[in-house]
Amino acid sequence: MQQPAQQPKPAAAKPKPERPTPPPEFQEKDIATMGAAGLAAILKDPAASEFRKAKACMRAGELGAKEAVPALAALLDDEHLSVYARYGLEPIADASASEALRASLTKLKGDRLIGAVNSIGKRRDAQATAALVKMMNGSDAALAQAAIAALGSIGNAASAKELQGALRRTTGMTRMIVADSCLVCAERMLEAGQRDQALALYAVLTAPDIPQAARLAAMSGIIREERSPSRPR
Repeated sequence: MQQPAQQPKPAAAKPKPERPTPPPEFQEKDIATMGAAGLAAILKDPAASEFRKAKACMRAGELGAKEAVPALAALLDDEHLSVYARYGLEPIADASASEALRASLTKLKGDRLIGAVNSIGKRRDAQATAALVKMMNGSDAALAQAAIAALGSIGNAASAKELQGALRRTTGMTRMIVADSCLVCAERMLEAGQRDQALALYAVLTAPDIPQAARLAAMSGIIREERSPSRPR
């Protein structure tokens, strides 16, 4: 009687190769659990790699570490780390972060200056309004547009007044950016409970010469507020 053919044994699984360990300058495990003092030390250390400094900036922002503000501010003009420094400063609630960004406006140039303006807009720093207005009225178109957007994000009565003035002076693409920033400003004022001021700004944006998209958005905002259950009766 013929014996059944024996099935070949499955080949033994090859062991998975161990994942290579990155060199120390590209390791971040300790940074992910590090406190403010350790992060500031990395940021100040000239021997620390850009990778570790970038991770320290990010961690400082996550922690809201005001102790790291001076070290972050020192990197705002760094060619490779300025973006990470701003990322770290933006979420820090302490006033020193706003002060650092405002101080940088007289020191930075080009894209790094525009970046600082964008960060000021994200923080809605009303104390930067005068500096932003000066940039809005300056000859650098890219910087002016960043300042316009920041004023809209700040969203208070002072910025609304300046943006309305810019609506009367600007043309073309810049005027469209001003109109869009006015919409943002109106929304910010609504969030702050400044309903009458917001509706007045919406009304300005319904003029026939306002760019169509902004005009329609303003009309929609007025209708929405008039129908709102929270509308004063």
